[in-house]
Amino acid sequence: MGIATNNINRNSLSFILPLLLFAGCSKSAGGNNPNPPAPPPASFSFNTLRVDGVFTGFNYYNTRFNPAIQVSFSTKVKQGSVGSAVTFKNKSGVDVAYSAAMQNGDSTILIQPNNPLAPLTQYSLTVNTSLQSQQNGNLQSSVTVTLNTPIDSTDKFPGITDDALLTLVQKQTFKYFWDFAHPVSGLARERNTSGDVVTSGGSGFGIMAIITGISRSFITRAEGLARLQKIVGFLKTAKTVHGAYPHWLNGATGAIVPFSTKDDGADLVETSYLMQGLLTARQFFNGADASETTLRNDINTLWNAVEWSWFRKNNENVLYWHYSDNYTWDMNMPIRGWNECLITYVLAASSNTYSIPKAVYDNGWARNGSMKNNNTYYGITLPLGPAMGGPLFFAHYSFLGIDPQGLSDAYANYWDQNKNHSLINYNYCKTNPQGWYGYSDRCWGLTASDIQNGYTASSPTNDISVIAPTAALSSFPYTPAESMQALKFFYYKLGDRIFKDYGFVDAFSLHNAWFADSFLAIDQGPIIIMIENYRSKLLWNLFMSCPEVKTGMTNLGFQSPQL
Repeated sequence: MGIATNNINRNSLSFILPLLLFAGCSKSAGGNNPNPPAPPPASFSFNTLRVDGVFTGFNYYNTRFNPAIQVSFSTKVKQGSVGSAVTFKNKSGVDVAYSAAMQNGDSTILIQPNNPLAPLTQYSLTVNTSLQSQQNGNLQSSVTVTLNTPIDSTDKFPGITDDALLTLVQKQTFKYFWDFAHPVSGLARERNTSGDVVTSGGSGFGIMAIITGISRSFITRAEGLARLQKIVGFLKTAKTVHGAYPHWLNGATGAIVPFSTKDDGADLVETSYLMQGLLTARQFFNGADASETTLRNDINTLWNAVEWSWFRKNNENVLYWHYSDNYTWDMNMPIRGWNECLITYVLAASSNTYSIPKAVYDNGWARNGSMKNNNTYYGITLPLGPAMGGPLFFAHYSFLGIDPQGLSDAYANYWDQNKNHSLINYNYCKTNPQGWYGYSDRCWGLTASDIQNGYTASSPTNDISVIAPTAALSSFPYTPAESMQALKFFYYKLGDRIFKDYGFVDAFSLHNAWFADSFLAIDQGPIIIMIENYRSKLLWNLFMSCPEVKTGMTNLGFQSPQL
């Protein structure tokens, strides 16, 4: 009985199961969705890139003016989608007209500009995800390639003699301090966008530029004297703190313009650059007539009012950079070497009224010899300062007036220091260890300058591809051959981009196809002044003729043919 029942159940199941399966299949095949949707077309991917037949990544330098860009994909591309998917623009966002052709069975797009690209310009070509395959799939991720075109090697200006070129550069740079000076005070604006903000240190450089302009007959002595009378007259009424000037002043009112929140008072270093210029002017305007005599007396009044020794802060054996009536010594920046501030200690030691003793120089500035370097870079020994020398303005600002020729003390020979610093900077750029496009033995010079969207003190240990013309050109006394190579390159090859109304723009990067539109007083001034020191030693001879400077430097232990 049990066996019969089991047999019946098995027979029933064998009959019922096919019916159930059939019914299930019928429901699936029929039901509410007789035509299920086709799967979406598969996306596709970028495969390879070649620019003029070569792949070196997605950034290209020294690109031809009519490059061939081949972008390949993992499948055939729908030609009709190329026009909307491919964009070709310069760095300013201006579209570049191009032609596109299909290659390799439509899996490669060949893109070429319709017209030659501009020199020294950065372009971006992007293939975005709207590009479609022939099966209507979309590109998975966009592809962007950056192209940087090379220098146009033709000369931008007619050739002139080297001597004429030096004069031309000095004359054009002079305009920053003459034509663009603040109309009320006659002082130098901080930069070409500063409005009423003038710079005390940059104005000291400007005063020395005016003296150069008189010597080179860019202006007359009477014109230069009138401008100095305006400057000195304004400085007599401008705000000072213990006789020292702030970094920035309002050129119309003489009020302090804070450089930063707590830097709203005296800046002793900027004051020293200003006094360097004023003392040089005092020695130049040596006439016996009343106007020049009065100018000298007024300069002496300003010079003797600076309380150099007060900036020792409670008689410490070091000078402090800042003091504010509002924040007292909060900036807390002792002036220690090696950097751009030797002139501050020289003038403090030279003061007729508030001088410092040698111990302040030895302990504060020289750090009892700790500012020495004596390491070798590119086979060149550097007596002082940080590794590789630091930014080149260290060799310029103090030495606009201080003559480093034959100058030495217990710590260094200063001609060797500045010459070797300049040569290390030159050799670094020539060697170009970071591989920046454009660096060479003709395109060199790292110092403080504007950069894209900011400002930095460039040096071999802080190199972001930005060259500042002031670095090489202000080094003319130390590296005349190397500086002349740079000058000719800057003027003849890049002049259409960087030689403007007030001389050379502040900085540029060939690697990033970037060119500043700015001019800074502290960078323009050393160009005209140091070229003049190279040509005639004019500013060196004037400043070093100051009797108090001779006394002060001798008291600090300096030796020089000028002392």
